[in-house]
Amino acid sequence: MESPCKNICAIDPPTGLCVGCGRTLSEIGEWASAPPERKQQILSMLPERMQNIGKNTKQ
Repeated sequence: MESPCKNICAIDPPTGLCVGCGRTLSEIGEWASAPPERKQQILSMLPERMQNIGKNTKQ
């Protein structure tokens, strides 16, 4: 399964997510050794996460 990495590696401080792919540092670290089921689980969360990156989360 191909990595969702876009080579835009920077963490969005309010969310803790990579601005390029939407993964956490932990998810990025586990990707290479994760089983396909885990990779699919991570991938399924990314579209919603990407919508929230860069938004001001303070109310």
